[in-house]
Amino acid sequence: MLPLQSETPFPKIIADLLGLDINEPWVIAVTAIVAAAVIATVLLTMTAVLGIWGKRKITAAFTDRIAVNRHGPYGLLIIPADAVRLLSKELIVPEGVDRPAWDLAPLIIASSALLGFAVIPFGNDLQLADPEIGLAYVFAVASIASLGLLMAGYASNNKFSFLGGLRAVAQNLAYEIPLVLTGVSVVLFAGSLRLSTIVDVQQQTLVSLGGIAIPSWFAFVNPFAFALFLIANLAEVGRNPFDIPEAPTEIVAGYQTEYSSVYFVLIYLGEFIHIFLGGAIIATIFLGGPSGPVLPGVVWFFIKMISVYLFTQWARSAVPRVRIDQLIQIGWKGMLVLSFANLVLTAIIVGVVNA
Repeated sequence: MLPLQSETPFPKIIADLLGLDINEPWVIAVTAIVAAAVIATVLLTMTAVLGIWGKRKITAAFTDRIAVNRHGPYGLLIIPADAVRLLSKELIVPEGVDRPAWDLAPLIIASSALLGFAVIPFGNDLQLADPEIGLAYVFAVASIASLGLLMAGYASNNKFSFLGGLRAVAQNLAYEIPLVLTGVSVVLFAGSLRLSTIVDVQQQTLVSLGGIAIPSWFAFVNPFAFALFLIANLAEVGRNPFDIPEAPTEIVAGYQTEYSSVYFVLIYLGEFIHIFLGGAIIATIFLGGPSGPVLPGVVWFFIKMISVYLFTQWARSAVPRVRIDQLIQIGWKGMLVLSFANLVLTAIIVGVVNA
C-alpha cells in the first residue's frame, strides 16, 4: 500500500484543476473555502440521508418493524418532507430565556463538529489541512459542543433543560478524559499527533497469514484501546447506554426541550455530525483511515465511518440506559482507571520496543 501522507492537500488539488497558483494568498483562501464547502456538503447530505431516513430504517430493522415506506420509493421522500416540515414551523421563544445564549447554543453545537473535519484525511490528497497537532485539534474543537449543551440548558429557563445541560457537562467531563488518554496511547505508537502520519504508520504489515497481509491497524495492535475508545465515543455522542442528557422518559428532551423549527434542526444536525466525527476519528486512528484494497481510499474511509455509525445505532436500539449515578461511576471509576492502565502499558511496550 502507498503511504497516505500528502504533500498536495485538497485545496491544492482544486487550485490545480482551476489552473491557479496555490502560492497566491487569495488563491489559498478561495480554494480552502471551496474545499471546506465540498466537505460540508457531503457531511450535510449524509446527515440528511442517515439522520432522517437511515435512522428510522436501521432502528426498524433492529426492532422488527418496517419504518417509513409511504413517502416515495423506500420512503426516501421523507427527507425533503421532514426538512420542509421542520423549517416551516414557527420558532417559539419561551418567556424568560437568556436570548443571546439561547440563540448561540445551536450554532455552537453544530459548528464544533464541522470544524473537526478540517483535519480528517478522507483519502489520498482529500484533506483540508494537515497540522502537526491534528489529533489534539480534533479533540479540542469537538469538546466545544459541551459549552453549547450547557448554554442551551441554562438559557432555556426550564428545569428539565437545565438538568439536561448539567448532565451533558458531567458526562462529557467523565468520558472526554478517557477518550483523550486512549488517543494518546495511539500517539505513543505512531510518534506523532499528525493524522496523516498516524494513518501512514498503520500501512505497515502486522502479520501475514496464508499470503494475506494483515495491516498494523491500531485496532489490531491494541484492541483494548479500541474497545475503550468505542465505549467512550458512545458517551461523547450521547448514544445508549449514555443518552442521559436527553433521556426522554426522565427529562422530556433535556437541553433541547425548548427548541423548535430551525434551532431544533441545528441541534439535531450537530448530534449526527458529532456521531460522524466520532466515526471519522475512530476510522483514522484505529482502522487505517482511507486504506483498503481494490476500492478508492475515500470509499473505504466512508465505509469505516458509517460502520461506526451503525454500531451507535445498534447501541441505541439494543442497550438499556444507565442511571446518571451509574454513568458517572463507570466514567470516573471504570473508564478513567482502564484508560490510564492502557496508557502506562502502551508506554512500557513502546519503551521496550524502542530500547
